[in-house]
Amino acid sequence: MTSGRALSFGAIAQAYEQFRPGYPQELFDTVAAYAGRPPRTALEIGAGTGKATRLFAGRGIAVTATEPDEAMLAELRRHVPAGVTTVRAAFEDVRPKGRERYDLIYAAASLHWTDPAGRWSRMAQLLAPGGVFACFGGPVEPADPDLEEAVRAAGAPVLESARAPSPDGTPSGCGMEWPGTELRQCEHFADVQQALIPRHLTMTAADYLGHLSTVSAYLVLADADRAQVFRDIARVLPDTVEVTADITVHLARRAGPS
Repeated sequence: MTSGRALSFGAIAQAYEQFRPGYPQELFDTVAAYAGRPPRTALEIGAGTGKATRLFAGRGIAVTATEPDEAMLAELRRHVPAGVTTVRAAFEDVRPKGRERYDLIYAAASLHWTDPAGRWSRMAQLLAPGGVFACFGGPVEPADPDLEEAVRAAGAPVLESARAPSPDGTPSGCGMEWPGTELRQCEHFADVQQALIPRHLTMTAADYLGHLSTVSAYLVLADADRAQVFRDIARVLPDTVEVTADITVHLARRAGPS
């Protein structure tokens, strides 16, 4: 299942590459420490323009990056190392090739676009025995709560919320958030862990608006509504915007026999 909203990013692939922040070395270190040994092969779900692809491929992992949107995949191919294998496919279309299995499967701010039906059994089929699944991402929001509220209020007339609700209804800030909540109930995975990588960034007002232009809640608005929202938000922004961009990481290990 790949929804129209999931495929809304292609029209802004270059903006996505320009304005979405990349991923820090600390993220790779967190995944590698959990794995216990350097993964040799990895499958990436919904790779976008390759922000996370570059992090993992740059550490010597043979990455197969899958992405259903042709324009996003074309942008990715312009930026990732030559050794990365790229496949235009939704996660639901990926099938094991013979006896090939991956040491690591990861999703960077993309798992919520996958079909929940059979998600974890499919994941387990693609992982080697003891292989690791990693999911990570998080919102980019003004660090100043007053500014965050002003931005929210500016979009309120046409936008319910820029932050997507948890797929299983688990509130943010809980001891274990989604997808860890699902993984804990899943027979295919064990040793479920959640970690937080704090991150603070400084953006110009123009770059912050550029980032918002890549968020699906804004992308699906009518052109006139989106233009008005951005004008209203621009009025409340200072020249420089301090943002929190914390990365929540979920990790799990494939359980059961090979």
